[in-house]
Amino acid sequence: MPKQHFLTPPQVRKTRLPDWFKVTRKTGENYLKLRELTQTLDLHTVCEEARCPNIWECWNAGTATFMLLGDICTRSCGFCNVKLGRPSPVDSAEPARVANAVSQMGLDHAVITSVNRDELENGGAEIFAETIRRIREIRPDCTVEVLIPDFLGQKAALDLVLSERPDVLAHNLETVPRLYRQVRPQAGYARSLQILSWSKAHGLRTKTGIMLGLGESRGEIKGVMRDLVEIGCDILTLGQYLQPTAKHLPINRFVDPAEFDELKQLGEGMGLAHVESGPLVRSSYHAERQARRLPNTSASFRLPVVHP
Repeated sequence: MPKQHFLTPPQVRKTRLPDWFKVTRKTGENYLKLRELTQTLDLHTVCEEARCPNIWECWNAGTATFMLLGDICTRSCGFCNVKLGRPSPVDSAEPARVANAVSQMGLDHAVITSVNRDELENGGAEIFAETIRRIREIRPDCTVEVLIPDFLGQKAALDLVLSERPDVLAHNLETVPRLYRQVRPQAGYARSLQILSWSKAHGLRTKTGIMLGLGESRGEIKGVMRDLVEIGCDILTLGQYLQPTAKHLPINRFVDPAEFDELKQLGEGMGLAHVESGPLVRSSYHAERQARRLPNTSASFRLPVVHP
């Protein structure tokens, strides 16, 4: 049965969204083609599973974020709408199907993420690595951005991904340290920061994101920015948290667009190369533009290709 797409952005029940949350719901030609492609190739996208409010804009523009390792997560984060439960066995053919989709869509920048698979020895890191290889085999000029889980802090698992030299290595902090117990109970702020630090030490462009409106203070946001500058993180995304269902964490407040603009100026003034900041911003929103605007984001960071 075809997947059913939601018709309205996720929001707090009985809470009216501010006027600046205006999403154009249009199922254009590209949207319909992409939906058919993901169904034909049996692929998952975070756009659907996480109920992203930008799905119409992105899919109509021919972009999507592919989600590896199934659609069932082993963690119970308080903000996320991805299903929780016992995952299916790893599909070793999935990387080839994702690469096929990237080729058929003619993408110049592919964004790949996954659910958490804590029951796997390497957290599924080898599937990320294989997907990067497959994409570059079939579409060598396409840059690849991976949004990875923390792999339980296992450096050996992270090294499997880093060895393929993704053009952007993203891992989201999601929130400020004080709120981790409520927002990411099975994760740790220091662990996630270490993932970004290790990746930067390998010479990769790094990226992270946090949600606003969960009860964080301006000082705590600034503290996260300071930590990111210290480890050399390149890109930070800031967006408004929207409650997917009544069972998820409630919204503490709606952040005004002007405040998002102020935070962008603050972060870039502190030394971050780029801050993508706005109510509807999500990790992969305008990802290609972010990657292209930074110097040395493409093939210059990859390991040399040795031809026989």
